[in-house]
Amino acid sequence: MTQRSRPRVESVDLGSYQQAVRKVLTCDVITATRPRPGVLDQVLYWADQMTEDLRALFGYTLVATTDHVRLVRELDLLDPSQRQTFARRGRPFDRRRLAYLCLLLAAFQRAQVEISLGDLVRGFTPSANEIAGLGYDPTDSTHKAALVDVAHWLLERGALHLSDGSVEAWARGGDQGDALFDIDHEVCEVLFRPTRPLQHLNSATGLLGDPLGPDAPRERAAQRARRLLVEFPVVYYADVEPEVAAALRARGPAEEVARLTGTRLERRAEGVLLADSAGTFTDRAFPGRGGAVTRTAGLLLAQIATYFEESWAGLARLSAPGPLHEHPELAARIDAGLPREGIVTELAWAETADAPAVGEPAELPLVERERLETMVADLFEEFGPASFTATWQQDPHGLLDAALALLTDLALVRPLPGGVLVTPAALRYRNIRGALPERPDTGLLPFGPLDAPAPDDAEAPDPGHSAPAPTTTEGTEDTAP
Repeated sequence: MTQRSRPRVESVDLGSYQQAVRKVLTCDVITATRPRPGVLDQVLYWADQMTEDLRALFGYTLVATTDHVRLVRELDLLDPSQRQTFARRGRPFDRRRLAYLCLLLAAFQRAQVEISLGDLVRGFTPSANEIAGLGYDPTDSTHKAALVDVAHWLLERGALHLSDGSVEAWARGGDQGDALFDIDHEVCEVLFRPTRPLQHLNSATGLLGDPLGPDAPRERAAQRARRLLVEFPVVYYADVEPEVAAALRARGPAEEVARLTGTRLERRAEGVLLADSAGTFTDRAFPGRGGAVTRTAGLLLAQIATYFEESWAGLARLSAPGPLHEHPELAARIDAGLPREGIVTELAWAETADAPAVGEPAELPLVERERLETMVADLFEEFGPASFTATWQQDPHGLLDAALALLTDLALVRPLPGGVLVTPAALRYRNIRGALPERPDTGLLPFGPLDAPAPDDAEAPDPGHSAPAPTTTEGTEDTAP
């Protein structure tokens, strides 16, 4: 936050202000009850200051009323990890659920304040059935389950308020099964805020900010650099435009984001990241305690680091295109599925700038799939299959796939056929160690076997309360072996 353009928050209030900023940046919509009571009042107290800072630093728009707060972002890239925003119970929405969500929000515009779920479905069904490959069949349990997930997603965000009945009772059917909702049209409006009218788009890239051109002002490059810092776990110089890389290397833009969010800025030869020791400024906490997938991912990084220390000179290294390198191909795949009907051709948005100039992709060390499978087998031998819960103890390769998917979302590895490329940030966790839970010393011998069987739950939150299970602790923060 540069002092010459915006008033500086006093040091005595800085902690409270940073907490409010982190809530706005990590929560899709804030209401009186979401993410928890009291957060809305804390954020509204700083709303005017945040509105100015977020607009100046990032080009974001903060929508704040007495009932809700919503940050309207300007996105630079199509980011697959954003699917976590649309999820229930940790499971991202599939295409059906995303389509149902859009259709329900559209149906709300034609509805009054109060509506029953049965009436809502009757109005929504014809629209769903008009879409080839989608449809809605009330006798299909998968269709009903998708609609239930969408309804709960809207309830959690305050777009709907349940006044009578229950969604589950409606899903079970029967004469008395229904739910009565009050619709909050203001929340529905802020949940769907595209940057351009969809009828004017012939490409998904029209929802993104304008690309940087060779004559773009320096502040636009600085804004983009700041946005990438808060949207991605790590920003590598090789993955961005030269103007953005220059802004990240210079003193100023990155430091402003660190002060605004209360995080610690870390610079390395490869790039920049924001470190949050509290673990609250993220949508995917790592490593910490967690289920079998999180523990395995952390221990896998430790084994990869050990392998690097023993074989660094002989490692195969391959070109690793970053998000900006892969963006045109991803956009083309999305555009291939866009409907062409309903586009107002005369007003359709067209990209005028050339593709952004990006440097050569970095070369990263390769770890082959066979070696990764051996590493997981070693973990099973060291800790025992029961330590990885009933879900995974007979499926080590499935557990490996889930752990690699998590590490990919965290930008710690980049998958490719036959293995993964390991990014520099992964080596900051090289000192993660597995540990067995300690038994309290009561001075008495325990009854029964010393090794209790593992519980049936798939993701035990605390391995200390089950059979001996590997736990992880955060390693060092260096990024070079």
